[in-house]
Amino acid sequence: MDGIDGNGSRVIVVDNLSYRYPDGTEALKSVSFGVRRGECLGIVGGNGAGKSTLLLHLNGILEGNSGEIFVLGMRVEKKNLKTIRQKLGLVFQNPEDQLFSATLYDDIAFGPRNMGVEGEELERIVDETLRYFKLERYRDKNPYHLSFGEKKIAAIATIYSMRPEIYCFDEPTSNLDPRSRREIVEILGGIDKTRLIVTHDIELVRELCERVMVLNRGVVESIGAVEDVFSDRKLLLRARLA
Repeated sequence: MDGIDGNGSRVIVVDNLSYRYPDGTEALKSVSFGVRRGECLGIVGGNGAGKSTLLLHLNGILEGNSGEIFVLGMRVEKKNLKTIRQKLGLVFQNPEDQLFSATLYDDIAFGPRNMGVEGEELERIVDETLRYFKLERYRDKNPYHLSFGEKKIAAIATIYSMRPEIYCFDEPTSNLDPRSRREIVEILGGIDKTRLIVTHDIELVRELCERVMVLNRGVVESIGAVEDVFSDRKLLLRARLA
């Protein structure tokens, strides 16, 4: 199976994962792949391909009907979820699903505070995060008053403040104007960690990812080098990507 070996270089291993929603919809069918430490993997596919459903399995929000997932050597199961969720950060497609506090400061402090960080150290982390994302002027502002592009950046900042080893992004450039899209692309490119990017944005994958995986109706159609996969027009048509 692609992405699984015995040398410990794979930080995510998904083995024969299947998932059926309560209404009977089969969202994932025997999905298997691995992610190497430090790589950026794009995950693409048409609507209903299972991309977002897959991400929600990686930190245990959803639980597969069969198969196994390992993150940093830990099986994704109840006893490991707290640690896994500190080390694998998930940025949702809709930033308002991630921003819920009265001020941006409190949203960015939420993750580290839940990890036991307090006092001056918490203040330092939040200040560093605000500076890194150029959000200092919004420190005491209600996040709901930010523009949509700023909310997208703020949502990434709430995960960055926990300093995870793995980042998972669900449609990070969706519904953005060209300037905001460029800002997000630069942010994603500047994160020097393992990244999984679920997207319809083919150019984003070309800009940032070494490999790409194509999902089609819950099945892995292909995984490999970006240009090798994207040069297969029949595959893209079959997966409703072209």
